[in-house]
Amino acid sequence: MRTACVTGADRGVGFELVKRLLEKGYRVFAGQYESGPGALQSLRERYPDRLEPVALDVGDDGSVRKAAETIRERTETIDLLINNAGILGDIRRTVKDDELDFDEMLRVINVNALGALRVVHALLGPVMRSEGKLIANISSEAGSIGDCWRTNWYGYCMSKAALNMQSALVHNQLREEGGQLLLIHPGWVQTHMQGRLDAEATYTPEQASGHILDVIEDHKRFAGERPAFVDLLGNPLPW
Repeated sequence: MRTACVTGADRGVGFELVKRLLEKGYRVFAGQYESGPGALQSLRERYPDRLEPVALDVGDDGSVRKAAETIRERTETIDLLINNAGILGDIRRTVKDDELDFDEMLRVINVNALGALRVVHALLGPVMRSEGKLIANISSEAGSIGDCWRTNWYGYCMSKAALNMQSALVHNQLREEGGQLLLIHPGWVQTHMQGRLDAEATYTPEQASGHILDVIEDHKRFAGERPAFVDLLGNPLPW
């Protein structure tokens, strides 16, 4: 049985990734940010032996350490680590016309870029002891410097660019030991990242998660000296 860990699994793409991995026969550790009963608890009733929700705030050092200790107590290996947790922050203010909230930007960068690094650092042992040795970071085309067109989204865009760089640094070291890291843009997804359902978006979470796992299953096609930065259909994106 293969083992996976997914962060940001309470709802949206993260929850659907967990659901599909369970359907594929994985044992899944699901990073749960929100407290109390939710969709993950209902899903656990269907997969009591293979789904293990774990309290996890990727923006907090102590939370990541505690979650990692729990996971390491229950498994020696993680074949697939998906860093999905993320927040959007303000996407409207511009440097020309508005007062910018730098504290909020730091919070977005802390969660989106450093959060993934915290999790990788804490769970690197189980990942590299596995047969898969695979990490997938959910990034965004918004982090592409070569294809930048926005005039705002400061926290989010900078955080995803930083995520891409730290992913390249991690990949440089892990590939020497057979590890691989993928950066995947999930597309425009109908989520609640803006505080309400973005119903006009292209993909449902179910659709996006299916495409993401198709790319992950085909990960050997993307192996190379640099981590692949691709969209949810496997098309390369400019760095």
